[in-house]
Formats: sequence, structure tokens, C-alpha cells
Amino acid sequence: MNRRRSALISVGIAAMVLSVTASCVNKTGVPKDKNWNVLLITADDLNWNSVGAYGCEVENITPNIDNLAQKGMRFSNAHVSVAVCQPSRGAIATGLYPHNSGIEGFYHTKKQIPTIINTLNEAGYLTGVIGKREHSTPREDTPWDVALDMEHTGMGRNKDSYYREVRNFIRRSKEEGRPFYLMANSRDPHRPFAGSDQEKTKWPDINISPPSRTYRTDEVSVPDFLPDLPQVRLEISEYYSSVKRLDDTVGKIMQTLKEEGVENNTLVMFLSDNGMALPFAKTNCYLHSTKTPWIVWWPGEVQGGLVDSEHFISGIDFFPTILDALGMDIPEGLDGKSFLPLLKGNKQENREVVYTQFYETKPGKKFPMRCVQDQRFGYIYNFWSDGETVFRNESQSGRTFKAMNKAAQENTRIKERVKLFKYRVKEEFYDFRNDPDALNNLIDDPKYQEEIKKKRKALADWMKETNDPLLDHYLSMD
Repeated sequence: MNRRRSALISVGIAAMVLSVTASCVNKTGVPKDKNWNVLLITADDLNWNSVGAYGCEVENITPNIDNLAQKGMRFSNAHVSVAVCQPSRGAIATGLYPHNSGIEGFYHTKKQIPTIINTLNEAGYLTGVIGKREHSTPREDTPWDVALDMEHTGMGRNKDSYYREVRNFIRRSKEEGRPFYLMANSRDPHRPFAGSDQEKTKWPDINISPPSRTYRTDEVSVPDFLPDLPQVRLEISEYYSSVKRLDDTVGKIMQTLKEEGVENNTLVMFLSDNGMALPFAKTNCYLHSTKTPWIVWWPGEVQGGLVDSEHFISGIDFFPTILDALGMDIPEGLDGKSFLPLLKGNKQENREVVYTQFYETKPGKKFPMRCVQDQRFGYIYNFWSDGETVFRNESQSGRTFKAMNKAAQENTRIKERVKLFKYRVKEEFYDFRNDPDALNNLIDDPKYQEEIKKKRKALADWMKETNDPLLDHYLSMD
């Protein structure tokens, strides 16, 4: 492992420059036989099961995303590496876990490491980011050719703004004779939710674009990991209105591809950077924290309507997979690996589990967690939990947590849920197949002790393999 990590450090910036011979490249340096554009569309705080193609029963919630899934391939066991924005996007860009990339929180890395933007830029691609610019930029000197954010996208919530900016970017790509890599990032369904008091307060003088449909409280279902209280249900309805607005944006982006004539030579991936910004989802290591709706549409290369329910893929796999799909060399020392074989309908070894992490919240407060999950079980170790430290994240600012706190004064079950969320316990073990909402911690159940031992060892082995700085702390647990 040390030799592998040393190899990564030694390549540095040089690894960003791909070596391709003149006989197999066009004038931009892109291999002739794989002259594809690449479009990554991301949602912001979208739960995996808030998409129709992933089982959401809210009426007509994501027809555009569902259409993408129908034409392409979707993964049932896809996860981001860490359930918070900038570290999640950093893992996608670098192919490294945050403790190796240096992007554990809301800041850029200072490490001289390859990224997908540098690599494709050096290979002749026009590179662009529309929305979430700061959080999607791994290094301060990342060579985006186009970098647009809030003022160009209607606060990240206007489908027509995305249509305009994506169209302008594609036209520049065609004018310059360069294929493109574009990261189009919606800010939905991130807080403040559509039509909420928080949204009105945040931008009192700006006309925020509404979704094509808003949802009433009786049209949505409250996730089982939250209590069904009136204020919780109201916030969930606002969340789903934001999901609808996200889908509106995805539809306009895909419309642009077709109108500009690049639909059939563009590889499209869609995913969310983490789960919904509500208790027991975002900024944690539960199933609903890191599991993401990951869809791949690659005309002529990926069979439409395919579903992979067998293999696990992770955010760290994006970078190597894109390079592999383009026929380019993959830098040594990445934590991720290409899942191109899966896109071709083949099997791939060593994809039976996924490892996820958490490091710190936006204010820089550290709440380190590590998790290993397979098709059935999930084991979480909360380094920060000591019975006194209180967990804090953005979900506590909304209606839901306030309603939970109030109800906890009279409802014992809700009181226990609030206590668990605030203080957690050192170890958690769940049967995610039968308990996806993590309601029953089995860590002390005698029936599961052998499985728990296996997961503890698997996590320790992974921490050693990836040079996790918390390994010694983990090994010294009681």
C-alpha cells in the first residue's frame, strides 16, 4: 500500500498529462476511436429513492430522470464516498478517498494530484462547470475553461438558465473543434426547499423559479427514518417540490443536447452528491446518507433499460471509469477503479462491498465516521461519539428537527430518536436489507456477533489499505 501511495505522489502534476501518440489522436489530443463528449449531471442532496425509476411513488416526480434511466443503465448499489457536498465531489474528481485527496471538508486540496478536469483539459477537452463551482473545484488552480455559478443559474434553480448556459457551452465546444467535459450541477433539492419560508427569507428580493408542479402534504410519504408529524410532512412536501424542479432542469439540459446535435456522441452520467438534508441522511454514514441514484446513458455503447443490482460502485470510481471509456490511461495510485466492464454487461470482481466515510460538517466541526456495507448489512463506527459531544448539521435548521425536538417532550420513541441523532453510539450495525431506515441497531444482538466481527475486520483492513489516519484509534477501541 505504501508503495502504491508513493506512486501517486510521485506522478503529481505529470500524471495529469496523458500520453497519446500522434498516430491515434486528432488535433485536440483525443483518441480518434473514442471522441466522446462527457456530461456529468449532479443533483444536490437528492435521496436515492426520491426518483421514480428507483421506486419513488410520488406522482410524476421525475419523468425526465426516469427517461434517462430507461434509455440507459442504472445501478442499484451506487454510493458516494462521503455524504456532504465538497468532499463527495472531490472524491468524484480525484478518484481518491477524502483522507487521501486532502478534501475532507469545505476546502480545496493543496496536493499535487491528478483530477479529471486537469487530465481531460490536457488531452484537449473543453472543460466546464455550471453550478456548484466552488464545491466542484478540487484545486484552486483547476483549469476550468468555463466556470459559472449562482448568478448564471437562477440561484441554481432555474431550468431555463441551465438550458441557456449548457447551450452556450456546447456551441463553444463546436466552434473550437474540441470535445467537452461538462459538469452541470443543480442546487436542487438542497435547502432552502421550493416555496419554503427558508427560501423566501434567503432571497427576499429575487424571484426564484418555481417547479413545474408543487406537492401538497397529502401527496407525499414521510420516510420511515423520520416521524410523521405535521411539520415534518410539510417539509417533505417542500423537498419533493424541489425534486420536481431538479427534474425540470435535467429535462432542459437533455433537450439542449438533442437540439445542438450532440445527443448521440455524449456520454451522460447522473447522480446525487449525497442524501436528503434531513436527520439520519446527509452528513452521516447510513444507507440514506451515501446511496445515490446513478444512471449512465451512453448511446450505442450501453444497452438501454439495464439494471445492475449485483455490484457496488462508488464516487471514487467515476474518474477512472470515464478515462477507461475514452480509451485513456488511468493514473496510478487511485483508490477507485473503472467499472467499464459493468457498463458492457459483464461481471467484475471485488465489488461486493462499499466503504463510506464522514469527516466534518461545513463549520469545520469534526465528526469522523467510517462504514462498510454489503448487500445486506452495514457496520458504522462513530469515532466522535462519547456520550457528551453533540452532533450538529444543517438538517437541524429546518422544520423537521424542530418538530422532533418538540414532540420528544411527550413521545418516548421520538425522544430516543432525537437522543440517538444528537449523541449517537460508538458502533452501529444494521440489517439494511430488512431495515433500510436503520431503526434497529443490532450491535449487541448475539445472533449477529460473527457477522459484526467480519465487518470490524473488513473495516480495519480497508483503513490499513487506504492509509486512513484513524486506523490506530480504531484498532485501540475497547
